[in-house]
Amino acid sequence: MKIFSYLALLSLAALLIYAAMGLPSKGDTKALTNQDVSLTGSQVASSYYIKRSYKDANTPNIVTTIIADYRAFDTLGEEVVIFAAGIICYLLLRREKKSETRKH
Repeated sequence: MKIFSYLALLSLAALLIYAAMGLPSKGDTKALTNQDVSLTGSQVASSYYIKRSYKDANTPNIVTTIIADYRAFDTLGEEVVIFAAGIICYLLLRREKKSETRKH
């Protein structure tokens, strides 16, 4: 069983290294994410956010505009998941605490 675990770990490491080799170099200006026009000729989302954030949201902070306006539903979904996980952890810990006090 240990051999299977080591093989699985080695396979995952090899896959991650192979995938990382396909990433562009850090700061590469020719990378697709740093170009103004994508392969289809439409504007890349990042340049749209930079150019239109103040006009669309009337907020001078681009990060706030992206998180609170453009990605609001996505951010809300992430916050709901984190909140639910916190509530579940609280309930589980509270339940174990009650069972410990009943044993003594």
